[in-house]
Amino acid sequence: MEIKRDIYLNRLIVRKHNSFVKVITGIRRCGKSYLLNTIFYNYLVAEGIDKEHIIKFAFDSADDLRLIGEDLTEIDAENRKVDPAKFMDFISSKMSDDKMYYLLLDEVQKLGSFESVLNGYLRKSNMDIYVTGSNSKFLSSDILTEFEGRGDEVHVLPLSFSEFYSAYDGTKEEAFDDYMVYGGLPAVALMQTDEQKANYLITQIENVYLKDIVKRYNLNSDENISELLDIIASGISSLCNPKKLAATFRSEKKKQSTISDVTVAKYISYYIDSFLVSIAKRYNVKGKKYIETPYKIYFEDLGLRNARLNFRQIEPTHIMENIIYNELRYRGYRVDVGVVESREKDKDGKEIRKQLEIDFVANQGSKRYYIQPAYDIPDNAKWEQETRSFDKTNDSFKKIVIVERSMKPRRDDKGYVTMGVKEFLLTDNSLEL
Repeated sequence: MEIKRDIYLNRLIVRKHNSFVKVITGIRRCGKSYLLNTIFYNYLVAEGIDKEHIIKFAFDSADDLRLIGEDLTEIDAENRKVDPAKFMDFISSKMSDDKMYYLLLDEVQKLGSFESVLNGYLRKSNMDIYVTGSNSKFLSSDILTEFEGRGDEVHVLPLSFSEFYSAYDGTKEEAFDDYMVYGGLPAVALMQTDEQKANYLITQIENVYLKDIVKRYNLNSDENISELLDIIASGISSLCNPKKLAATFRSEKKKQSTISDVTVAKYISYYIDSFLVSIAKRYNVKGKKYIETPYKIYFEDLGLRNARLNFRQIEPTHIMENIIYNELRYRGYRVDVGVVESREKDKDGKEIRKQLEIDFVANQGSKRYYIQPAYDIPDNAKWEQETRSFDKTNDSFKKIVIVERSMKPRRDDKGYVTMGVKEFLLTDNSLEL
């Protein structure tokens, strides 16, 4: 079964012929290769592009490497890169005219001097280049430098809930329950049993994602970086900072640890570059400035988060917040944690200053939405608690509360919108309703 990923296909389409290397990034197993080599390839063919003008090459494919006289087993054993001269000769042999050629390259980090090779191809007016890379060697921070400012990144997340549900055999309530536990990696979405899904996720987080980080940064072992990830996984959707996490690490470890907040900050940057997690910084809505710490950390795939904790801590409130955060990013929004200040009087009549939180401030161009996930709002007191920060913004941007139970969007007398999380996730323009 093919799961459509139209939002990413469209992001590639609008970048056609833009004189940049289109770089598809994302966590391992999120579907980058399938997007490029199947979905985008099929689009080009459907648009009437001659297949002879679409050159696909995977640098981790034994069959493809044989075409240029390379041997995958030798490259892996010797830990060397693919000979760029052999690859360039192959590409030259495939180009027989001056018409546009589309170069679709998978795992391009395995090509020797790939930056120079691709920058050279950018100077050819009849080459449009698209690449993917492994996140153990080819991370988001590399994009800014590898192609001399001529790399255009398309970041791919694991399946959104709407993508996941499109391939799910069951009700949306059942789908949402599964999605909260097992996440949105495409391979997991197509598995039939809970045992398959859990075993796959545990194996991947232990043997692929963390080992990628250890290998890339030449760490002595994965013990500390694994245990820190456990602590972060336990605290998703909560404000944290390196100092607090280091203290938690030292108190929770059975044996003595001297891990510092500097090391913790470094490890968090490794997780971010590997696309395991992302950070939402705090933003002072009225002061219009960022607050560096504390911040919130969210997992790009909740199945991996839950697998890291052996599926022990499935807290619906925090997981729902993580899902909403990922959905906003999937839709192309920049997402911050909002902070608004309030001056109030205490019981003695003394004026005090309080900081109120808006879980998400979602920005896209001139659009802005304030969003407050609330798993349940049983009474008016809870409603006032959740919307109190909205009252203090003193602006006209749309303000939305998202709850767990199914409900169509409705407005109160202040114009604040309430909607169910599944309605939010399954309706493309739900923020505008």
